[in-house]
Amino acid sequence: MLTRQLISGVTIDWARISQDSYLRDIPAISGVDEINFTHNVTFFVGENGSGKSTLLEAMAIACGFNPEGGTRNYSFSTYDSHSELCHAIRLKRGVRSAKWGYFLRAESFYNVATMEEEYSRGPGGRPQHFHEKSHGESFLALVQSSFRPGGLYMLDEPEAALSPQRQLTLLVEIDRCAREGAQFFIVTHSPILLGLPGAEILSFDNGALHAVEYEETDSYQVTEMFINNRELLLRRLLED
Repeated sequence: MLTRQLISGVTIDWARISQDSYLRDIPAISGVDEINFTHNVTFFVGENGSGKSTLLEAMAIACGFNPEGGTRNYSFSTYDSHSELCHAIRLKRGVRSAKWGYFLRAESFYNVATMEEEYSRGPGGRPQHFHEKSHGESFLALVQSSFRPGGLYMLDEPEAALSPQRQLTLLVEIDRCAREGAQFFIVTHSPILLGLPGAEILSFDNGALHAVEYEETDSYQVTEMFINNRELLLRRLLED
């Protein structure tokens, strides 16, 4: 993969975050002043509530994306829930700049799809009719129509709408664009997506943010344990 990142890192100015902010209680990022990125695909992994989406959201807003998702041209809002981290974060930009990008989060996909339809009705637009497709079909259709070489993409749990087969399709799309200069930041629990060769995996578990190997992720270990020891595991979990 190409090594010239669009975003090579972020810095956090904690002086801009209030003393009573919950952000200071997130072990993975509390007190962290700088995070560097060295790959064209970076995965954020960790348990629910570990700060993955909080950091991704702040980075997306700092990049100029709408907090609920979409391109930099989107300006809709249904509920403001983003943290103050976006005001304290600064991007370290690489030698190239992204002329296109997308922030896609599973929890607000319905709203993004609605706005996609609305915006596409303008001059020169090509309506995609996402709401006429299933959730997974519309999600993948939006991805395939939005991913372009050299772009910047931030995805929050994209596997939520996709079957295992469709996750493999998404993995291929990510790899194709990354090889052509795109950069991805992805929050995921999917052992399928995490298997992408050449990606960096940053864990938000067990203290400070740190890099891990694929086989060290909970997503891989729990899935492997379930597949290889399903009957024994379920018997222990479900017995009275």
